[in-house]
Amino acid sequence: MNTHSPRSPRPLAITAVVLAVTGLVLLAVPHPPSPPVPADAPTAPTTSPSSPSVPASTNAHAADPAPAPSAPASVLPPKGEGTAGDQAIQKGLEAAWPTDLSVSDERQLLAAGRALLRADATGAGRGKWPEVFPGTGQGLTPAFSTARFRVQAAIARRDHRPGRAVVHLVWAGTDRGGTYADGRITDLYFTRTSQEGLPVWVPQPRT
Repeated sequence: MNTHSPRSPRPLAITAVVLAVTGLVLLAVPHPPSPPVPADAPTAPTTSPSSPSVPASTNAHAADPAPAPSAPASVLPPKGEGTAGDQAIQKGLEAAWPTDLSVSDERQLLAAGRALLRADATGAGRGKWPEVFPGTGQGLTPAFSTARFRVQAAIARRDHRPGRAVVHLVWAGTDRGGTYADGRITDLYFTRTSQEGLPVWVPQPRT
């Protein structure tokens, strides 16, 4: 299964949510005050005799204030380590897409979505989804390692098509080349059906 499906614009919206959450965290960090300048400290000359003047129209950033100091590295989770930022991403997704499913449907979809994504990325448990992973026994090589795979955030919502739902997942993992990245985005689609008189959600096979 392609873990970056181009069929829906929703991954772009999820990316915006993740970036917005990160930005809010950065803005919330208090910046340390500037050290006081001694009264008798010499002031730097405003112009340099040896430097040619630059017309204002060609130096658009000359009057911009100095950029704010960057947030300390300890505020955000280290790149590729820890789960400190996952809760913020989860809250951002929930705020962007209010729930529109019953508690039981959402619980079932989230459990299935997490398991299906893990199976797709790491190969673990693919046998449970033969309709999604045909030829599982043919020695297919998973794209990611199980060691550092984790789902950072996930929500389940109705799709625009009747009887369909989509699970939005933000996740992290290390590919077979050893490159770790978080903030990966996947949408998985499910169809509501009935088995033995009970409503169930089944994943859509790859197309």
